[in-house]
Amino acid sequence: MLADQARTRADTDNATPSQLNQEPPHMPMPTEERVSQLVAGPVERRGFDLEGVAIAATGPARVTVTVDSDEAIGLDTIAELSSEISQALDEVGDFGEAAYQLEVTTPGIDRPLAAPRHWRRARGRKVRVTLRPGAPAPENAGTFDARVGAASDSEVALVLGGKRKPHRVTVPLADIQSAVVQVEFSAPGAAEMELAGGVAPGRPEPGAAAEDEPNAARSPGKSGRENQEAPESVAAPTEGIVE
Repeated sequence: MLADQARTRADTDNATPSQLNQEPPHMPMPTEERVSQLVAGPVERRGFDLEGVAIAATGPARVTVTVDSDEAIGLDTIAELSSEISQALDEVGDFGEAAYQLEVTTPGIDRPLAAPRHWRRARGRKVRVTLRPGAPAPENAGTFDARVGAASDSEVALVLGGKRKPHRVTVPLADIQSAVVQVEFSAPGAAEMELAGGVAPGRPEPGAAAEDEPNAARSPGKSGRENQEAPESVAAPTEGIVE
């Protein structure tokens, strides 16, 4: 016993200042896949789709959960879901004592259209489409702007020609390599919108001031709440504009 104490004292005496000041190792952050599994329950109970989970571990850790639905999701609902997700994450303890910021948000304006449901929800919106190599190209252009029309699980109607000569073509979804919704600064032509079938229910009109503002709610994680007295905040930050 005395020998062990002597060795411990000797180790302390010989330690460098940096070694003495070292903090105990922190529990690693859970993976995005693990967080997706944890938040899936609250999201699905609301009838929403989980569109993605992103974790930024540098600096103050941030967990961003993106959700969407066929109907527009209001700020109050996002705030309620944020509280439910925060509770679900705190209960399992995967974050240990690490403080983190939770953000629950709807997709921003520059969201890619990667699934049939994305196309249905983007009806009436202007998108930049890039076709896969070798796919038949409307008007001989592999990359082009179009307005989204009706979409099924296998194809989408696209309105080309802008305000001057709007016309509709049908493109298989399998031929599309990427598509990103574009910000518009003026209202589209009436003929364009008629061919597209109007905007999806509950979605903002193209060119509206609020079209690039996703609904978002932020709240501190369990460890962060222990050091904060302010209530969780609800905000609608503006996403970057796609040129």
